[in-house]
Amino acid sequence: MQKLLYAVGGFVLILVLVGLALPRHASVSATTQIDANPATVFALVNDFHRVALWSPWVESDPNARITYSGPGRGAGATMTWDGTIIGTGTQTITDSRPHTYLESVINPAEPGSARSWFDLEGGNGGTAVTWTFEVDYGYNLVGRYFALLLTGVVRRDYVKGLINLKDLAETLPRADFSDIEIEQIVVEALDIAYLSTASRPEPAAISAAMGNAYFEVLSFIDRHDLEEAGAPLSITRSFSGSELLFDAAIPVRGLSEAVPRDGAGVRIGSTYAGNVIRVKHLGSYRRLGDTHQKIASYLAALGIARNGDAWESYVSDPTRVAEEQLVTYVYYPVR
Repeated sequence: MQKLLYAVGGFVLILVLVGLALPRHASVSATTQIDANPATVFALVNDFHRVALWSPWVESDPNARITYSGPGRGAGATMTWDGTIIGTGTQTITDSRPHTYLESVINPAEPGSARSWFDLEGGNGGTAVTWTFEVDYGYNLVGRYFALLLTGVVRRDYVKGLINLKDLAETLPRADFSDIEIEQIVVEALDIAYLSTASRPEPAAISAAMGNAYFEVLSFIDRHDLEEAGAPLSITRSFSGSELLFDAAIPVRGLSEAVPRDGAGVRIGSTYAGNVIRVKHLGSYRRLGDTHQKIASYLAALGIARNGDAWESYVSDPTRVAEEQLVTYVYYPVR
């Protein structure tokens, strides 16, 4: 019996000494190249609702219950899961630097808490992504032994996750929206006088159609003693590729019962009220198409659904302001 105790004690001592010799930190990294701009890739890792679309763990346990708390995205956003295969846990974003870096903590303040972070580097129209996992076991010798098995499993999952992320990102619109300032605001409805207009989708044709429409709207305003109450608007109704349908509108006030609402030409209506995405476009009207493409990419990357027709508000008077200084606000109703 005494020899057995010595043997067990010796074995335990060896386990302790080996455990102390093992690294206290376990670290795993996986890297891939994604044919998408950093803004798009960042949007897919900065929001746990979007992470759920490519996460290897959600994929492996589709019946897991996932809840979200805190901000919708960025620092403070939290995801909690409870599944048969993936177990239970919590992950919180702690550092969010747009388009370059994102860090989160897994099971914070609990034994086995870990850090996970993404490094994004753009170049040649694509993004190099490095996804890293690190855990500090301290003097938890069992954890140090466990790390020998864990690192291989984590590396496999991280490689799979990056494949999923790449597949998703490369299906989204490619316009880079990192250089536009996007606001999410709530707008109130405005009374407008408007004329529905059609045009070929060419700058010269649109400009001519818009000029003629605004002339009709302004004449209507004068005839009925209305007052202009804001910048001219253009509300896009449909676009088939060969024809653009839009309402040329001007906000008005001073409406009375005598003002006709539904004539054959200019009509009275109101603008959308509710949540919108607003972007300030500075410069030539000819580049407004680029701004619309960037907004479309932003909405697709963040999974934001539209909720109505977009419109433009022409704040600057082009007869008084240099082309490069023209200010136009672009609005997209969203859910």
